[in-house]
Amino acid sequence: MTGGAHTGMPLPAQRGARLLRKRSLNLSGHRTSVALEPEFWRALHLIAQKRGLTLAGLVGRIDAARPPDRPLASALRVEALREWMPALPEIAGTDREDQLG
Repeated sequence: MTGGAHTGMPLPAQRGARLLRKRSLNLSGHRTSVALEPEFWRALHLIAQKRGLTLAGLVGRIDAARPPDRPLASALRVEALREWMPALPEIAGTDREDQLG
C-alpha cells in the first residue's frame, strides 16, 4: 500500500481525540461536558483539593470568571498552567510572548 492508502492506523486528529477524557459536570444548574487530557484532569483535581473544593466547585469558579469568548476547556487548561507554572522556574518568571518569539 502506497500513496496514502489507509493502513488502519488512526490519523493524528483521531489519536488526539482518544487522548481526551470527557467529564460531565453540573455548573449553575446546567449539565456541561468538558473534554481534557488526563494530565489536566489530574492537575485540576489537585488544585481543587488544595483549595478545599470539589472538582465541580473549582470548574464552576473558573467558568464564572472566564472571558465569554474563551472556551471552558481552554480556561481550565490555563488555570492549571497558572497554578503549576511557579513550580517550573525556567518559565515562571518569563513573559509568554518571549517564549514564543
